[in-house]
Amino acid sequence: MPITIADVATRAGVSKTTVSRVLNGKGEVDVRTADRVRAVISDLGYVPSARAVGLARGRTRVVGMLVPTLTWPWMGEVLQGAADVVEAEGYGLLLFTCTRGDESMRRFASQVSAKSFDGLLVVEPEGTLDYITALHERGLPVILIDDRSLQPRFPSVRTTNESGARAAAAHLLALGRRRPLVVTGMRRFGCTRERLAGFAGGYADAGLPIDPALVVEGDFTFECGRVAVRRLLADGVPFDAVFAHNDLSAAGALQALRDAGRRVPDDVAVVGFDDLPLAGHTHPPLSSVRQPLREMGAAAARTLISHLGGTPLPDTPTVIPTTFTVRASTGRT
Repeated sequence: MPITIADVATRAGVSKTTVSRVLNGKGEVDVRTADRVRAVISDLGYVPSARAVGLARGRTRVVGMLVPTLTWPWMGEVLQGAADVVEAEGYGLLLFTCTRGDESMRRFASQVSAKSFDGLLVVEPEGTLDYITALHERGLPVILIDDRSLQPRFPSVRTTNESGARAAAAHLLALGRRRPLVVTGMRRFGCTRERLAGFAGGYADAGLPIDPALVVEGDFTFECGRVAVRRLLADGVPFDAVFAHNDLSAAGALQALRDAGRRVPDDVAVVGFDDLPLAGHTHPPLSSVRQPLREMGAAAARTLISHLGGTPLPDTPTVIPTTFTVRASTGRT
């Protein structure tokens, strides 16, 4: 049987509270008593858990992270960036998903109540912003990653969706592409609205407003990109480029163009968004707006852990800019 703090207290003839004080250096304990407790700890081979010590000190040295799901193509990059920093700083990472809906949130809430972590990193599951805000206002430090223009009342880390999409527009315009098909994400997402506004704004500034018939709402899946391209080709709607709001739907567009015998980039140039590892392995390799996903996760974790060490939380969002990666799906300007 494992040795417990109660075993130490019984052998030393003191209370568990006294043992806890000796372990954590808190409160006044007679020197001889403290020496006796340490001797018993040594004799019994008692090793206090990091969690028990942390709770005694009012800290767990654990960071919580709440995300909607692990199936999003870019989630692994964000998680890795956060985990790299958390582990380097000697903290643990406690991960929660919302794949079971209300049941998942009830389990998460129980861990919040148990004070199982010192602070929280969040990629916001839909419909939870008010709850997360309330947690922050009750004293739990929270950092939102990819705030999607929600403008939360607590710190966030985000990227430049609008200017990234403008860069995509500038690249395609420089190639002479005048009729781009835009496969968006879900319109309810702020990142979708920003990317559409940036891309459409780039074309409008060039005197080439985008035909509404060339804007198709998708859902960030491979299939939505494939279906959008197939439908427009079947309907005879002309287009000479595709701007998809993520790499996965851009890959679907590439598949549909290949199936239809259209050459990329000669007939149709294709641009994605995210610049995931996938983008370098499509046929042809995909030009893409690079979201600094790993950097965003790392920046959020650094901000949170710095705050746990005493640094005030920032008053404004941390913004890490996008960049543009040119590959064979568009050729070069």
